[in-house]
Formats: sequence, structure tokens, C-alpha cells
Amino acid sequence: MCLLEQLERYEPYNEQEARDRALLLRALREEADVFTRENDRMHMTASAWVTNEAHDGVLMAYHNIYDSWAWLGGHADGEEDLLAVALREVREESGVKHARPASENIFSLEVLTVDGHEKRGAYVSSHLHLNVTYLLIADDSDALTVKPDENSGVRWFTPEGAIEASSEPWFRERIYKKLNAKLAALR
Repeated sequence: MCLLEQLERYEPYNEQEARDRALLLRALREEADVFTRENDRMHMTASAWVTNEAHDGVLMAYHNIYDSWAWLGGHADGEEDLLAVALREVREESGVKHARPASENIFSLEVLTVDGHEKRGAYVSSHLHLNVTYLLIADDSDALTVKPDENSGVRWFTPEGAIEASSEPWFRERIYKKLNAKLAALR
């Protein structure tokens, strides 16, 4: 099933997801190059809320650009299978080799604002990440490694500890608390 069909069938969890789903659907229907960074106003990204088998641990990375502990994820870069993007990003950003989807269904939706910043010596203008989040289950005994060009730490937190570790108030209140509430509903 293509992403457009998945989004059309997705049941938003709250008002934020309902509004963001509408924007994602509009962008997929109307925007050019939405799966690549060639669209410098908005483009697709995929994130993962990575939990262990018991759902009592959440994997986070200390992202250099945002100067905060955060979930794992990245740009689609032309790939339309966003679950594959989320799995790739978890491997690249954390070193975790044994991660699998809890489900192939979308776990959460977000439209994320990205402030202008420097990346690899070049300025990147402020833009939107049209983000699809998947719930992944990983082996919390896998060795963790950093990806120095993106993060400077990777570690497991309790779900509540993951919220506390983030220094980004909007993410703590609007995203991570929502993801933990959805995770708790699965227990």
C-alpha cells in the first residue's frame, strides 16, 4: 500500500495528528519532489520510536544540531517506503542491528518545523519535515554506536526518562508524551 493510501486510512490520535495528516495529504498530492530535499520548503522524513521488547525502554540519540536527546530518524532522500527509511536510520544512528517493526502501520504523524542551521559547512534554510513515525522493537543488548556527524550519544531511557532527557519543550509536550501514551496503550 502506498503512503498516500496509508495516510488516507490512518486514524488520527488527536487534533495535532488530524491537522498534520491533512497537511501531509495535501503535500503528497500537490508538492513536487516531496520525497527529496530538492523541495527546500517541505519534505518527507521518517522517525522511529524505538522500544525494547518489554516496552520499558526507549532508545534516544543526542542530536548535535538540536543539542538534545531525541528520537531516531531522517530524510526520505527519494525513498517512498518510509518504514524502510526509519529502519535504516535506526541502524545508522544507533548501531542497533536487531530492530523490527512492531507493525507495518504508521504509529504517529507530525509536521515538524526545522530552524535554519549549518550542516556540513552549508546553510540550510528553515523548512518543514513531513514526518511519519513507526514503532520499532529493538534488542536492548545490541551494542550502541554514535554517528559522529549527527549525534554524540546513544542510550536507552525509561519512557518517562526519554521525555525528561529532551531539552526541546515542544517535543517533550506534544510528541514524546503522545508516543509514550500510545506505547502504554499497547501494554
